[in-house]
Amino acid sequence: MKKLFLFIGFLTLSFFTANAQEIADNAIGLRLGDSDGFGAEISYQRKLSDNNRLELDLGLRSGNGYDGFKLAGLYQWVWQLDGRFNWYAGVGGGLGAYSFDNKLPDGSDSETFIFAAGDVGIEYNFDIPLMLSLDVRPEFGFGDFRDDLDFDIALGIRYQF
Repeated sequence: MKKLFLFIGFLTLSFFTANAQEIADNAIGLRLGDSDGFGAEISYQRKLSDNNRLELDLGLRSGNGYDGFKLAGLYQWVWQLDGRFNWYAGVGGGLGAYSFDNKLPDGSDSETFIFAAGDVGIEYNFDIPLMLSLDVRPEFGFGDFRDDLDFDIALGIRYQF
């Protein structure tokens, strides 16, 4: 019986080792989505360990009557689904600023805000150094103009190196 448990333990360990995903050391590209006026972000991912990475996103936006930027940082955990498909989840936050052409009701013409964010998504790693991802990032903003919950859904296209 003891040998059976050792064999099952070894088999289980071999299964998890054989299915370990490969995270690229670095990936850079675009994250394209829109829920709060920031439709495109420059996205950078850095591997921290075998199944963890850091993602930094910078969104710039110029709209009708305003300009803005948003910087987000997320710590992500990555798990393999099947073959080259992975899924991931993360937490983080960031900061941003709006500048308005016209004054707001309180007399100001700009606002800086911070936000807390979560992240969950799936990704596919091609044989070439290209990765596609689809994720949702709920963001809870803390500011006068941006003080609500946004669900940012985006498609990511990144070059891995």
